Amino acid sequence: MTRMGSRSTGRPTLNEVARLAAVSPITASRALRGVTTVAPELVEKVRAAALSLGYVANPAARALASSHSQTVVVLVPSLSNQLFIETLEAIQNVLRTRGLEVVIGNYHYSPVEEENLLRNHLVNRPRGLLLTGFDHTPALRQLLAASGIPCVHMMELDPARGAYCVGFSQEQAGAQAARHLLDSGRRRLAYVAAQLDPRVIRRGNGFREVLQAAGLYDPALEVMVPQPSSIGLGGELFARLLEQHPDVDGVFFCNDDLAQGASLEALRRGIAIPRQVSLVGFNDLPGSAHMIPRLTSIRTPREEVGQRAAQLLLGLIDGVPQESEVDLGFELVVRESS
Repeated sequence: MTRMGSRSTGRPTLNEVARLAAVSPITASRALRGVTTVAPELVEKVRAAALSLGYVANPAARALASSHSQTVVVLVPSLSNQLFIETLEAIQNVLRTRGLEVVIGNYHYSPVEEENLLRNHLVNRPRGLLLTGFDHTPALRQLLAASGIPCVHMMELDPARGAYCVGFSQEQAGAQAARHLLDSGRRRLAYVAAQLDPRVIRRGNGFREVLQAAGLYDPALEVMVPQPSSIGLGGELFARLLEQHPDVDGVFFCNDDLAQGASLEALRRGIAIPRQVSLVGFNDLPGSAHMIPRLTSIRTPREEVGQRAAQLLLGLIDGVPQESEVDLGFELVVRESS
């Protein structure tokens, strides 16, 4: 068999793959992109034809032909944080059924780095964008508005902006932690936080407002540092808090790894949890249910956020009217630490 290939490159073309598999070029394209509506037997024929010809898709050519690519750009602030990994997995599970490729960008909690990543990705005309939160530079907001590309924000809600978003109220989550500790009879309540991204700040705001309303807020009991959250840092901050304020009887941590570190530090120091101090974490990360004592935490819908955000984005891509805000809520999981 003589391989015609592209006149300019000599490489096998999609049309050749389609002819060899005895399907239309559209079916061949969808099969190779993993679109689930293509019959499995056709997918097998197309992939076998592509393999025999040595065909490799050219994303740039495809984007040029259709004025956009088959990618969805997902920008997250961290790839070391378990909650974003779970969200990304859910996003990929939804989008790959449509043959869309997920391109991930990690901006390390830097709005300027996020702006640069988006600027670079917009050159390739992605089909859609999934962004984390609303902490963007003014330039990024202008890029979004000018691009006309469907975009959904994840993890936060902000109705005032009129943007499409899927998440939950960070303020209400912080407020729930405060109410739980107060209902448990605690009165000297501290907030321990690291990383200090906008979501962490909003959690603290909700926690603080409840304490202020109860007349029990003490600004000295807020321990907030910019370092990345970790188990080791949680132990250090908890030790510092107790040395400076030994009368503290309840602590809300902005993330479970900090709370896990505090729990381990309490074991080392012989501090009885929760008899002396109650601990509440956030996110209900793996391991929290197995601490000694088991950690009370606010469970966040990380996987569902990714799933619903991807589904909402697909609706926008298809031009189907969508609700602009999807509030998935959160759950206070009460265990032995409080």
